Amino acid sequence: MEFLCYHRDRPGSVALRHELVEEHWSYMDRYEAELIARGPTFDAAGEVPTGSLHIVDLPDPAAARAFAFEEPNYQAGVYRDVLVRRWSNLLGRTMWDFPGGRSGGSRYLVMGFGAGRAADLDVPPDRDELIAYGPLLSDDGTRWLGTALLVRAPDADAARAVLTRGRYADVEVHDWAFGGRR
Repeated sequence: MEFLCYHRDRPGSVALRHELVEEHWSYMDRYEAELIARGPTFDAAGEVPTGSLHIVDLPDPAAARAFAFEEPNYQAGVYRDVLVRRWSNLLGRTMWDFPGGRSGGSRYLVMGFGAGRAADLDVPPDRDELIAYGPLLSDDGTRWLGTALLVRAPDADAARAVLTRGRYADVEVHDWAFGGRR
């Protein structure tokens, strides 16, 4: 089962985040085979971390919650909250398989939170810039809760436009970068 975990940084926690970087990476190294995508989000200027995304394949919701809440930055108070949702990998690949590579262009995490009927259940026809794409689901996988994607796009508006306008209660767009050890 695939899960999206998004940890939102607590304001003023950048120094603590930097102090714990090796602990964070070592923790993630334990999940190397299970990770589909990972990386930090940033403020609009692209300088200050605002969160940390991990899409991971784990046995069940309990394992996903343990992954999210045992993470060293969470344990130390870097994050103010955590979103854990079941997710479905419609592209069938990891971020490392993205043909566009790790660098070049702006990249975004887009999360649309559902309202009403399910939307965007199929991969958009112009998929070349998609790094990851899939629906957010209830723990049992039966209810659509939204859609989350990683995309290379010219700007945040273009990234947001991947999702069908008017079909979401809220849409968040975050500057995002490939994470992990180089």
